[in-house]
Amino acid sequence: MTERKLRRDAGMTLFELLVVLVILALLATIVAPRVIGYLGRSRGDVATAQMASIATSLELFYIDMGRYPDSEEGLTILVEAPAEEPAWRGPYFSDASGLTDPWGRTYRYELAQSGDRFILSTLGRDGEVGGESEDADIVRN
Repeated sequence: MTERKLRRDAGMTLFELLVVLVILALLATIVAPRVIGYLGRSRGDVATAQMASIATSLELFYIDMGRYPDSEEGLTILVEAPAEEPAWRGPYFSDASGLTDPWGRTYRYELAQSGDRFILSTLGRDGEVGGESEDADIVRN
């Protein structure tokens, strides 16, 4: 009889297994929203850092060329040499993949009409103007 009792006590009962699964589900419902929130915030932080790097590259371009890229040239001129521009000493940015935001869209670049400043922006997670939290636009003047 002792051998039979040992075999029965060696495994977990269905009730014990269900208790463990309920505990895991409760932990997941508490932890998952926090992790997702951190992920969204970190993408915004990455976008801000990338935009700062792009802005530095634009300043270096300005030093060499005496102007910022126009809206038609856009940010690709930081990576690819324009035709017949002897003052261009780039590439000013390591590669074109750094010109896309963490959500996979190209950063928006606008040159002010005066030509003496630029605006970099991204539309956030939703890809639409406006928004809050992870969907908020990030703008660097």
